[in-house]
Amino acid sequence: MPLRLLGFIIILVVFLLFMTLNLENRCDIRFWVTDTAILREVPVYVTAFSAFVAGMLCAFPIMFFVHFKRKKQEKNPSGNRVVEPKKKGGKFRKAEEEEGTP
Repeated sequence: MPLRLLGFIIILVVFLLFMTLNLENRCDIRFWVTDTAILREVPVYVTAFSAFVAGMLCAFPIMFFVHFKRKKQEKNPSGNRVVEPKKKGGKFRKAEEEEGTP
């Protein structure tokens, strides 16, 4: 967990540096091929932040789908949880070995 937090802080610092170095840079954003939907003179850091937020919003449905799919696979039809073999030392152990039975 501390490494994940440290990585997140480093990413935020890099993003902050990107924003401060590009305060004066501007770009145009096209939403369509023609000239009907164009945002003009948008700061570059707003564009990068918007793309980051859009990526997170697209990741949420995928994350929930995978989460619910895993929950469904963990249960068998009778409603009991299935004990899957655990990996130890590059080889799979049987469920009986994990519980301590010979």
